[in-house]
Amino acid sequence: MSKAIKNMIIRDYKARVEGHTDAALISLRGVKGIDTTKLRKLMREKKIKLTTVRNSLAKQAFKGTTLSGFDPLLEGASVICYGGASVVHVARELVGVLKEFPLIELKGAILDGNLFKGKAGVTELSKYPTREEALGQTVALLLGPAKTLMAQVKGPGSTVAGIIKSIEAKLEKGEAIAKIG
Repeated sequence: MSKAIKNMIIRDYKARVEGHTDAALISLRGVKGIDTTKLRKLMREKKIKLTTVRNSLAKQAFKGTTLSGFDPLLEGASVICYGGASVVHVARELVGVLKEFPLIELKGAILDGNLFKGKAGVTELSKYPTREEALGQTVALLLGPAKTLMAQVKGPGSTVAGIIKSIEAKLEKGEAIAKIG
């Protein structure tokens, strides 16, 4: 392959992953063509892109980016998976399709510059919360103590208000109120 064509491929890889700092890496070796097409269609519906890469050219394209962490994993057939809501979403989808396509090899994933190696790493990453889920959990943690405090303040106040209301109702009916103590 000529140097000009290699440079075109490197530019293409850079353009495809531009703006993506996190991704997953898989191998489709042994997966039949029809199954590969089905997998690509499933992933496209989830807004996840799959790009088959030439390892040496991908290493050059990813140099200086967080995706350079894939360098030790770029051996054999390699497909980079990126897009979706986040790499956690990509990992969840990949782990989910393993049941239907057991020949897919999960090589690894990168999240915030951290490399999750192999099937175990990608499975671990799939259990992480997405950004939206993490924000929801944070808001819940912040609001939890406030809700508890309001319940504690409101509880005795509601009891006193109930007593006053029943006294008021008795007085309006002309009934006598018993003395306490």
